[in-house]
Amino acid sequence: MILKTRVFHLYVGRYRNLSELAEAMEISVSQIYRVLEGKRNINRKFIIGAVKAFPEHKFDDLFYFVSETPVGNIPGVSPMGREIKRT
Repeated sequence: MILKTRVFHLYVGRYRNLSELAEAMEISVSQIYRVLEGKRNINRKFIIGAVKAFPEHKFDDLFYFVSETPVGNIPGVSPMGREIKRT
């Protein structure tokens, strides 16, 4: 299972930009961008920051789990997620 976040949808209208969100979460702007771009997983510091930045929301409002599908183990699908045509 992979933890995902709704923080990047919820911040719109509440914070002017991602820098302001990072300040409210008390984490670096670079960590915000790394999580947004999928270059970094959500960690304890990010979770605590999200709860601080959105105190009126429950954990389930801020985060959700998705099943992790191993790449390359799906018959007929390439590692890039494209369907393989059989001739």
